[in-house]
Formats: sequence, C-alpha cells, structure tokens
Amino acid sequence: MDNNKKAVNAQMLDRMYKNVKMGSDSMVNIMSRVKDGDLRQELTAQLDKYEGYGKQVSKMIYDIGGQPKEEGFMTKMSAKIGMAMNTMTDSTTSHLAQMVIEGATMGMTDMTKIVREFENRECSEAPLKLAREIAAFEDDSIEKLKKFL
Repeated sequence: MDNNKKAVNAQMLDRMYKNVKMGSDSMVNIMSRVKDGDLRQELTAQLDKYEGYGKQVSKMIYDIGGQPKEEGFMTKMSAKIGMAMNTMTDSTTSHLAQMVIEGATMGMTDMTKIVREFENRECSEAPLKLAREIAAFEDDSIEKLKKFL
C-alpha cells in the first residue's frame, strides 16, 4: 500500500474509531439510568455491536501501523455531563430512548459523511465497507428504539 493510500485510510479509520467509541461510551453512560428491562436489553445489544466495531476498526488501524486515538478528555466529559444534566429531571424510558436515538442519528450522519468524503479518494474498500455497515447498524438501531418512545 502506498503512503498516500495509507494516510487516507488512517484519516478515515481515525474518524470511524472516534464515532464508534462515542457510541459505546454513550451506551455505558446511559445504562445506569435505564430501568426498563427491554430497553436495557436493546442497549446492551447495541453496546456489544459498538464494541465489536471498535475492535474491527482498531485492528485495521494497527494493520496499517497506527494506533487508535480516542476523543479528548474534555469532549468525553462534556458528553457525560450533558447526559447527566439531560436525565436529571427526566429519566423515563421514552426520554432515554429519545436521547439514544438522537445520538445514533448523529453517529449515522457522521458515518455517512465519512463514506461520502472518502469513497472518491484513494481509500481501501475494507474501511469503506465497514463504515457503510456501521451507518446501517445505527439506522437499524434508531428503528428498534422507536418502540420505546
């Protein structure tokens, strides 16, 4: 793989990794507030998928000689505080589902932007295929969560 293709793959994979880690971290942060067993089961399944995608993206990053980088401390802390504030007055199942849907929508939008940005650049097919799969997973997650609204 030439250096330009490697650099393009690294940029794409970095953004993908941050996306799935944000999804995973968000699931972990919201789980303590979930009382509904069915919602907890759905979020646990989604968390497992995010973690699996995180491992796949990490492997791709290591395979090209890189190292996965997470969002900065302030970004993570802002998300955690925002979630805590948002659930302080309303931690109903419907509200929690809405929050997760909003997060998944942001994740799906970001992943779709990543695909659009990199599909016309010198990028390997494997990360593009995985990015499309993650976007489809997030879209499917949104549909599954609608029943909790």
